Amino acid sequence: MMKMWNFYKLFIVAVVVICLTACDEKPTSKRQEVLLQGKTMGTTFTVKVFVPVDKLQTLNLFSDVTDLLDDVNQSMSTYVQDSEINKFNRGPANKVFAMSADFRTVTAESIRIGKSTGTLDVTMGPLINLWGFGPDKKPTKVPSDELINNVKRQIGIDKLTLNGQGLSKSVDSLQISYSAIAKGFGIDKVAEYLNTNELTDYMVEIGGELRTSGTKANGQPWVLAIEQPDAPVGERKAHKILKLSNISMATSGDYRIFYELDGERFTHLISPVTGKPVKQDLVSVTVLHPSAMTADGLATALTVMGTERAKAYAEQHSLPVYLISHTADGLTTYASSAFKPYL
Repeated sequence: MMKMWNFYKLFIVAVVVICLTACDEKPTSKRQEVLLQGKTMGTTFTVKVFVPVDKLQTLNLFSDVTDLLDDVNQSMSTYVQDSEINKFNRGPANKVFAMSADFRTVTAESIRIGKSTGTLDVTMGPLINLWGFGPDKKPTKVPSDELINNVKRQIGIDKLTLNGQGLSKSVDSLQISYSAIAKGFGIDKVAEYLNTNELTDYMVEIGGELRTSGTKANGQPWVLAIEQPDAPVGERKAHKILKLSNISMATSGDYRIFYELDGERFTHLISPVTGKPVKQDLVSVTVLHPSAMTADGLATALTVMGTERAKAYAEQHSLPVYLISHTADGLTTYASSAFKPYL
């Protein structure tokens, strides 16, 4: 039940584009739009921020942002040999692992969302690998129930203990992965950096998850799109256009990452209860939240729930949630009570 975003070491391959936006900005505003783009966490990032002209020479925006994302990757990437998360994963049971502040933040929120929803489990790496959505290749046959149950005994957030001293596990083989939440955390870290530097009009995006603050030129809100899940392969089409400010948006679905085996379709969204890829009608979940990290984790958790449970959870917790589901008559949509003001 994790969105599959590979975590590789950050490569600074982007070109920073700084451009005047005279067509959008009032001549008296004395701001420039700065566009930062690059690669991180096995995907791409984009930052658009409006910067007062007198600050342009005092800030090292691109290097600062890429350094921040590199730090997140070094802490939470299972693809970096000496990362913080791999040191914990290789450690023995019952040993308290002293952790950085960032690692503690992501761990605490992962456990909180996992307990609240019952469908987000950051220890599910072995199950994800078993079904061929991790470093391992696609299986040549459907895993047996016995094999699935054996793997399930090795996982579970109930086997994690987080306290003031650090993090520990009760099973030697237990491993964690933050692929369902780390991108959102990276977005929040960049947003925190921009806010600290009194830059309050920006949009930060990593791998399709976004956080907005303030407005674009002339006070216009940021315009974001929810993707059409049944668009033709290779095409991307907007399903719904939203105008947002001062909030994050994350979308999860089963329509991007899947394979077929023995005539069945298997998605990367795996239930921690059954240990198998979910088969239900819900194909896309969009969550709005002040924190991109929280929106990221909740979007995955609600997708695994299915339509009716996701509706109930959204209303119970007053979450702005937008669902797209398959029915016999085609796609149907649902906006939670808290989401409707954004339409």
